[in-house]
Amino acid sequence: MSFATGLICRECGSTYAAEARYACDYCFGPLEVAYDLDAARGAVTRKSIQEGPASIWRYGDLLPDPGLEPVDLGAGWTPLRRATRLAEVLGVKELWLKDDTRNPTGSFKDRVVSVALSSARRLGFTTAACASTGNLATSVAAHAASIGWPSVSIIPADLEKSKIAMAAIFGGTVLGVEGNYDDVNRLCVELLGEHPDWAFANINLRSYYAEGSKTLAFEIAEQLGWRTPDQVIVPLASGSQFTKIAKGFQQFIDLELVDGTAPTLFGAQATGCSPIATAFTDGAEYITPQRPNTIARSLAIGNPADAPYVLDELRRGGGDCGSVADEEILECIELLARTEGIFAETAGGVTIASLRQLLERGSIDREKSIVAIISGHGLKTLDAVVETATVTATISPSLESAEAALSQHFLAAAS
Repeated sequence: MSFATGLICRECGSTYAAEARYACDYCFGPLEVAYDLDAARGAVTRKSIQEGPASIWRYGDLLPDPGLEPVDLGAGWTPLRRATRLAEVLGVKELWLKDDTRNPTGSFKDRVVSVALSSARRLGFTTAACASTGNLATSVAAHAASIGWPSVSIIPADLEKSKIAMAAIFGGTVLGVEGNYDDVNRLCVELLGEHPDWAFANINLRSYYAEGSKTLAFEIAEQLGWRTPDQVIVPLASGSQFTKIAKGFQQFIDLELVDGTAPTLFGAQATGCSPIATAFTDGAEYITPQRPNTIARSLAIGNPADAPYVLDELRRGGGDCGSVADEEILECIELLARTEGIFAETAGGVTIASLRQLLERGSIDREKSIVAIISGHGLKTLDAVVETATVTATISPSLESAEAALSQHFLAAAS
């Protein structure tokens, strides 16, 4: 069962039924799903969770009602890996990587889409849609295909070819817009007015969609042996993932399911699209929208919807926010791959580069435990690395040629 009770305004506290709405009628504030944690206390236990499926739906009691059954490709329950070699390079005591490259379509978006489309089907929608920087489009198209729904994904036309192909292969409609994500998002809001029967995962279903990110916090705590980490670093796009991870840890603490206190959360952005990092550094209450110019396109949202709540959480919890150049992003994609065997998309490079930056700044404590969110697979952003990640040498088909190239390579590596 779900202990969700409906929707509540994040600004004025007005409540609504569990229907398809995303803004408050009274103050126009954003809505989120509310839960009866008093009723859940004692009913949701470590044992009841462990008896659930190896997916996000093991936490179904703390997610929106999916109706008769979830729309589920098996999202979640991804590895939490101890990163000993990377920790040694960075000079930290305890580093863990939440490896969401292992989700069905290769990114954490499978978590939020599974929740959103489950609610969409319960509410009577029959077409899935989204505004996307790539990963969401793939996940929406895949989940829609699995239940026989049509899908409409609207993306910036200049996305990486691999992401466009991954969204299109599932047979849905993919529209490329000559503009950035913020242009795409505005267009989708207009389309929603013309197609009220479409379930836009991150617009009219956003209240439900966002809840899927909580499962990252739930899994991290469970996989650490029902304890909270000291510090978590999260890549920032709209900011929704960040705020829901905070919500997830707090719900587990309120339900007395974990030992420890709420972790300090840290944000990670690319300098070419860093409205939250800039506002945080400047001490501003609100962000100034930016026009994105970065290889980290999955994070390239110049006017992030959850920015005020991210800023509040960073300041309340004593966190910080990194801002890293494209060169650092590429360097840290390689660093992660060669130390831990994880090939991350550009967002993962942003996370690791920001972690390194915040360690050097002294914001993140080297002696305390750290979890870094790796949110998507590197196969999604091959464009970023194909010029540098290539053959070591081109040789003739002879033993002598091979040995000469090997000797030269190992000599260079040793120097």
